[in-house]
Amino acid sequence: MNAPVDEVLLRGLTPNVLGILVRRGADFAAAEDAVQDALVEALRVWPDDPPRDPKGWLVTVAWRRFLDAARADAARRRREDLLEEEPAPGSASEVDDTLRLYFLCAHPSLTPASAVALTLRAVGGLTTRQIARAYLVPEATMAQRISRAKRTVSDVRFDRPGDVATVLRVLYLVFNEGYSGDVDLAAEAIRLTRQLAAAIDHPEVAGLLALMLLHHARRAARTAPDGGLVPLAEQDRRRWDTAAIAEGIDILQAALARDRLGEFQAQAAIAALHADALTAEETDWVQIVEWYDELVRLTGSPVVRLNRAVAVGEADGPRAGLAALAALDDSLPRHTAVAAYLHERDGDPATAARLYAEAARKAPNLAERDHLTRQAARLNTLHHN
Repeated sequence: MNAPVDEVLLRGLTPNVLGILVRRGADFAAAEDAVQDALVEALRVWPDDPPRDPKGWLVTVAWRRFLDAARADAARRRREDLLEEEPAPGSASEVDDTLRLYFLCAHPSLTPASAVALTLRAVGGLTTRQIARAYLVPEATMAQRISRAKRTVSDVRFDRPGDVATVLRVLYLVFNEGYSGDVDLAAEAIRLTRQLAAAIDHPEVAGLLALMLLHHARRAARTAPDGGLVPLAEQDRRRWDTAAIAEGIDILQAALARDRLGEFQAQAAIAALHADALTAEETDWVQIVEWYDELVRLTGSPVVRLNRAVAVGEADGPRAGLAALAALDDSLPRHTAVAAYLHERDGDPATAARLYAEAARKAPNLAERDHLTRQAARLNTLHHN
């Protein structure tokens, strides 16, 4: 019987194989195409003939595919001096190039959306279809976006210093995709952010690491046995990872002590206040509102203002939260869900049920849609009884 191919192993090897090809002189776009071809070949060949050294096999096959493409492309004659440098079969370098690839994918000439899409595809191993679902766009649109991004970075030198702020944003977006998406990338994002924190003494890098740890600490409590979402206030806090919370708070406190506040530190401070509360009722919402005020000052983000409206509703009452919400554009993502929650808190279940149902129709993923639908059904049942 043929042995199944370990696709998780393949996805884990992809960044290092890609990095080896780029360091040997392949441009990024051609290297990414060659690695994808090698992965397809591995899925075909390995069940009957598994290699002793999977990474070495992938490097050899991908390099040959790159050389074949280089020979066929007259515009790349300048790479002919590489044709005699095919690596011999055998163990490949153990250097982890993943973080360096993040810097390449996060090139300043790319928009943040294109940068994270390229990273998810080239480094994270997601398919174009999975990325398109995450961005709520057609697969063809995402394929074009990724192709344009690859062309943009194809001539960038691999050793060119990257933009740290863009890398942080991409790492956070990848973490969020892993936290809530089809493929688990959250732990990998944390690992890479640890590497970055060890290499760069920057309070915002520390702030991002603290934020990831504090969010990840609650992961086990975020879903019910049936897969449904469990809101923060209803989570079983005994299931939170106290070691990760303690580490995140220690990292955050050291970063804040440097008095160079940034948005990731402010977000981590909010997450720490939630983590500090033994029960939902003990949450220090007044301090959370103050941190949201700092975030608004730092970012001006409408989404931050939306989250602030929720915090105001908890700190000063639902009427105050609704007043803060009224100042915002109602087309914002999750605006309707926030309105539903605040109306429920204000004792208006009929309006809340209607808004929950409306929010469910706009939900970005199935889990959120199911949660909002259940909220609407719950209030409708109470209202009719």
